[in-house]
Amino acid sequence: MVITDIKVRKLFDEGPMKAIVSVTFDGQLALHDIKVISVRDKNFIVMPSRKNPDGTYRDIVHPINAAFRSELEELVLAAYEEELAKAEAEAELESAAPSYENV
Repeated sequence: MVITDIKVRKLFDEGPMKAIVSVTFDGQLALHDIKVISVRDKNFIVMPSRKNPDGTYRDIVHPINAAFRSELEELVLAAYEEELAKAEAEAELESAAPSYENV
């Protein structure tokens, strides 16, 4: 199974959740709502889950082995870092651009 696309759908500034990501496998299967979480300056991914009646959460989908989980996490976090750098560069450009609002 090959990861053919990773899209960072939303970035967050506040709180431990930093992004929501979608991953496409083999150009045929999309997995939505992977979360990028930051705790103690360490980023990791959390798979999509649903809340059980007892208040606990259960993953809807998850990697079967550690090697694939590691590969998935590495690629998702790289895409997140790239998207974060793009967003920061765009914000810098916007703040550096001259304002013509009061002209």
